[in-house]
Amino acid sequence: MNITYRPIQKKDNLAVKELIQNVFVEFDAPREGTVFADPEMEDLFGLFEKTPKSIFYVAEKEGEVLGCCGVYPTEGLPPNVAEMVKLYLSSGARGKGIGKTLMDKCMESAQAFGFGSLYIESIPEFENAVKLYERQGFVRLKKPLGDTGHFTCSIWMLKNLGLQS
Repeated sequence: MNITYRPIQKKDNLAVKELIQNVFVEFDAPREGTVFADPEMEDLFGLFEKTPKSIFYVAEKEGEVLGCCGVYPTEGLPPNVAEMVKLYLSSGARGKGIGKTLMDKCMESAQAFGFGSLYIESIPEFENAVKLYERQGFVRLKKPLGDTGHFTCSIWMLKNLGLQS
C-alpha cells in the first residue's frame, strides 16, 4: 500500500473533519463533550499552524485522507506533557498498521519538541483504539489531566517517552 504520511495542509481541513465525524457516526459515539463538537474542527490546519510545539499528520493514498493524528500542548497539562489528539482512521484503513505509524510519528515529534510524556483521552465506544494505545505503552489513569473540555471522555492514558524533564 503506497501511503504518504505528511503534516496537514489547508486543503485537508474538510476531509479530516468528515473522516473524524464519520467515525463517530459509525460507532454511534457521543457527539457532545468530544472532539466531534470542537469548533477547531473547522480549521485544524490553522490551529496547528499557529500553535508552537504542535503537529498534525494525515495519512493519504492517491489524494484520499485515510487517517490522522496529532500532538498538541493542551491547556492545563504539566509542562513536559503534550496530548496525542485525533487519532482516527477510515474503516478501510484499520488493521493495516496506519494507526501505529501515525502514533509513531507523533511520539517522535513529541520527543523532538522536548515532551517527556504523551496524554490521550478516549471513550468506551473506541475500545479497539484503546487496545492499540495499550499495546503502544499507554497506561490508564484514574482521572483526566489538563483542560480538554471533553467531558464525555472517561478513559485517560499516559505514555512516558523516556525523556527527562
